[in-house]
Amino acid sequence: MRTPSRLLATFFLLACALHCAAQQERGLWQASSNTAKNITGDIAFSETKVAIDFMTFSIASIRTLKPEEVAAVFDADVNTAGSGALYRLNIPAAQRFLHKNALCGTESTQWMATYIAGRTLRVAFFSGQAAPEFTFDAISHSTNLCGTYTYAR
Repeated sequence: MRTPSRLLATFFLLACALHCAAQQERGLWQASSNTAKNITGDIAFSETKVAIDFMTFSIASIRTLKPEEVAAVFDADVNTAGSGALYRLNIPAAQRFLHKNALCGTESTQWMATYIAGRTLRVAFFSGQAAPEFTFDAISHSTNLCGTYTYAR
């Protein structure tokens, strides 16, 4: 049986992990992949917002991603991949960015996964009401993965 102090400690550790992941992303990131340069441009994070092409959208931190989940989404080495983060957001399908591009085509963008390795930030956007499933099989057959983008500092 878990004692209240163990539950409190577990909660504190989870809250710290989410806070640390969100802390890493804060600030301005320059678009470095072709998809980022052609669709989003640079991206910036605060604790509760993400700015894409000078437009801000509210984000809510949902949970920390495990290394195997990061590997499934971002094709990272599961043995060296750190943790990432999952966020909830709502970017309407009608919202256009650089070159009149949308993030998820005709679908609203509902989820954002992030992963930082050194001075590189990887971001994946997803549509759909249900949270994405982060396994190799689910990602390879996903119709909700809108795209992945790379940024650098």
